[in-house]
Amino acid sequence: MNTRSKFHMLARAGYGARGIVFLMIAGLALFSSFASGSPDTQSALQAILQQPFGRIWIGLIGLGLAGFVVWRLAQSLGNADGQEDDLKGYAIRAALFGSAITYAGLALTSLLMAVQMSGGGGSGGEEGLAAWVMAQPFGRYLAGIIGIGFVVGGVVTALKGIKRSFGRYLDLDAEKNSPAVLISIYGLVARGVVFGIIGVFFLYAAFTVDPEQAGGMADALAWVHALPFGGIIYAIVALGLAAFGIYNFVEARYRRINAPEVGDIRQKLPLSRVH
Repeated sequence: MNTRSKFHMLARAGYGARGIVFLMIAGLALFSSFASGSPDTQSALQAILQQPFGRIWIGLIGLGLAGFVVWRLAQSLGNADGQEDDLKGYAIRAALFGSAITYAGLALTSLLMAVQMSGGGGSGGEEGLAAWVMAQPFGRYLAGIIGIGFVVGGVVTALKGIKRSFGRYLDLDAEKNSPAVLISIYGLVARGVVFGIIGVFFLYAAFTVDPEQAGGMADALAWVHALPFGGIIYAIVALGLAAFGIYNFVEARYRRINAPEVGDIRQKLPLSRVH
């Protein structure tokens, strides 16, 4: 197996690992009335850990997520998807780099849990992140920028599903209403909605200068549940997160993986063009 094939395997394993985590989050959300834990990444990992051979499974998920981080870095730093050299392209790559950082933390948490070390707590770390950000100079404004980023990311993710633009990167005809395509659309829209709500929480935290007002996925779902007809909307969004998990399996199967060379990465870095 050559280096390029190993890279492809890492990326596809990463999508699969992320899919498993989101399926567990959706399961916790749907069965939260009699299941322990809240619907967030930490509780999803704990639920996997409690299964037979849980430490083996959680270790494999951690390794898979580490592969996903490598792929995200290739997308962001190496421009593996061939984004244009314009503001939109750089914004997409910046978002992908942020995703790499997020999943690096989740991969580390998984691997620590696999070797019986504490993986930390919290609902995805959003409140902790908000507290840390607000402790920095101009932290209130930084939290607001993060909130805007979440909202914009949510809109972009939802539109990615609605416009079927995800098909650009798949060896799959996204214009056909196949089960894989329809589930992918549903999952992306649901993920976008949750992203947007988390962003609003961050903006409110920045406005009130109170990091405890920031919330993660569990808080976003709880807010949805409190709406009029919230039980129905909550179930729709929770099922959508399960669909997003399945969408990751679709990507694991059909995603076009372009493994950049080290020289290509150096050439594509914006700083490499500054002399």
